[in-house]
Amino acid sequence: MSQKTKVIAAVYGKEHDAGRVVGQSLRSLREAVGYTQLQMAEKLGIGQAAISKIEARGDVQISSLKKYVETLGASLRIEAAFSADSDVSARLRGELDIEEHSNRQLILPIFSSDEPAPSATKDLIISIHPQYSEKILKGKKTVELRRRFPLSTAKGTKIYIYSTSPVMAIVGCAEISDIIKLPIQNIWNKYSKSALIKKHDFEVYFEGLTEGFALELTNARTFQTPMNLKELRERFNFTPPQSFIYAKQEMRRALMDEQTNISN
Repeated sequence: MSQKTKVIAAVYGKEHDAGRVVGQSLRSLREAVGYTQLQMAEKLGIGQAAISKIEARGDVQISSLKKYVETLGASLRIEAAFSADSDVSARLRGELDIEEHSNRQLILPIFSSDEPAPSATKDLIISIHPQYSEKILKGKKTVELRRRFPLSTAKGTKIYIYSTSPVMAIVGCAEISDIIKLPIQNIWNKYSKSALIKKHDFEVYFEGLTEGFALELTNARTFQTPMNLKELRERFNFTPPQSFIYAKQEMRRALMDEQTNISN
């Protein structure tokens, strides 16, 4: 069994003792990094018996768990995951202006030992229909409308545009210059022309909502070589988002490095 398999098995084990599952996970992570219990104890400045106890039972305070994980060169994150189709998930998305990060779950952070990430590391991948993505990249459409969107998104955040079927590729990028939350009628009055959307399509899209979001876009650029869905799946295990996802570091780096030659 590979180290990766051991870690997954520990995290998703069927043990009723949650502490024991945590302990198994920590042991598997330590072994994957290549540390012995004695080396881990020396790095943490505690006895080997304490490491053995943590890994056997896992009943450890978050502050100690944070030190253990950081000693391995990682950061600790604790999240609550709600089923995307649950009533609680639907209510939280509406109240907190957030989207599920996958088609299956709404993820809410509880704790993270990461330093706040600069806006440049929070690039987004947004799914947009080809009839609109093409107009954005040509500079004709300067506003993208959304039913929900996190207002905490920093101005200047880069969005990578995933053009949906039949294109099915990341075709370019743009930057968010502002995010405006308004009543639906106000959005139509103020942004219908810059969003290049027909009245019927607008009403269908926002049906059932009293408020929506307008993303003002700037610096739109077209990739000379779009990254198609097949490549995205093979290289990054990518699944097209229904609305948006945060770009993983590996994908963001590839998009930045490989798509430097872009056209205006």
